[in-house]
Amino acid sequence: MLPHFPLLLPPSSPLKNNHQILDPFDSIQGISGITVEFVDVTGASKPSLCCGSSVPEPPPLPRASNGRHGCSKRMTGYSYVPDETRYAWDRLFHEGYEADVHILTDDKSSILAHSSVLGITSPVIRNLLAQAKTKGGIRCIKIHGVPSEATRAFVRFLYSSCYESDDMKKYVLHLLVMSHTYSIPSLKKTCIDQLEQALLNTENVVDVLQLARQCDAPRLTVLCTRMIMKDFKTISLSEGWKVMRQTNPTLEQELLESLVEADSKIREKMEKKEEGKVYLQLHEAMEALVHICRDGCQTIGPRDKLLKDSEAMCKFPACKGLESLVRHFSGCKTRVPGGCTHCKRMWQLFELHSRMCSELDFCKVPLCRHFKNKIQNQSRKEEMKWKLLVSKVLAAKGTISSISARRVFVP
Repeated sequence: MLPHFPLLLPPSSPLKNNHQILDPFDSIQGISGITVEFVDVTGASKPSLCCGSSVPEPPPLPRASNGRHGCSKRMTGYSYVPDETRYAWDRLFHEGYEADVHILTDDKSSILAHSSVLGITSPVIRNLLAQAKTKGGIRCIKIHGVPSEATRAFVRFLYSSCYESDDMKKYVLHLLVMSHTYSIPSLKKTCIDQLEQALLNTENVVDVLQLARQCDAPRLTVLCTRMIMKDFKTISLSEGWKVMRQTNPTLEQELLESLVEADSKIREKMEKKEEGKVYLQLHEAMEALVHICRDGCQTIGPRDKLLKDSEAMCKFPACKGLESLVRHFSGCKTRVPGGCTHCKRMWQLFELHSRMCSELDFCKVPLCRHFKNKIQNQSRKEEMKWKLLVSKVLAAKGTISSISARRVFVP
């Protein structure tokens, strides 16, 4: 029976997508150029039998699930790393058994490590080890600019892909910088996920934004920018913003320009929304005008219609307001264009109706034919202005109708 070993997968393997245990060897393939060849043991030659031909051949050897030759290329559905394996790697880091590297920090403390583990997980550290001098079989490298506890959490992740939640909360920014500096994609992804899910707040968002831009984290950059735009008043008073204003004024200018652009888009959107409401009201007024002049509504309508004051409320929302405007127009003594504000508005509604009306011979709205004849004598500029108004009124009604139709439930 073949011996069994823990299976170490390159980061591009599809098996890695179905488990949550982070592999300490994630950065092998694609960085250092190392590839793994899989050997199929089922194709090996079978031993010959001394018996007659009547004896059937034995079944083929079973495939090794995780032998030293690796997993079969066809097995792409799962991957399993037992807790014992992670515990063994974590224990190797904490005990420093047969360590041949000393990592020196700013507070002059030393962290024991193994050159094989450091070199295989980080090509940058591999180059540092190649340049380091060996004394008594021990090589020393230095990691400056971060607390020793952050360095210890970083090195531990290289071994077992494990970390303490308190260390991640306290040193997530340091770990993000080190993961980018020493090219550890798995740790970088972990830090970004932690920031996006829980650790990003108004106090550190400016610092995170600057690091995200430097560490090539575009998704995190966009998330921080949106957060700043959303709560700019609070974030602009934070200490991170004050420091950024002094050390990186270019970034401050970019954020302010983005804020102005975002405000302009919001204002433009609100203006278009209000404009759409006006055009929709005009369309409703056109419908109510036809309804009053053709069918009549409660107390107002054509002479040949029998009005019923006791009918239920009219289904046209603009009917009530237009009714009072029509009553004023019919009784106003200064009923000339420009003489009375209400009458002027009524003249404009009549003209708008005439431009939207397609029933020239059967339309019962007053002055419809009069304005259609008047159109022929208008200037081109005036004609284009009215055509634009008509198109916007029709478009506003069409947009609202399509939205309402989509909201109707179809069983």
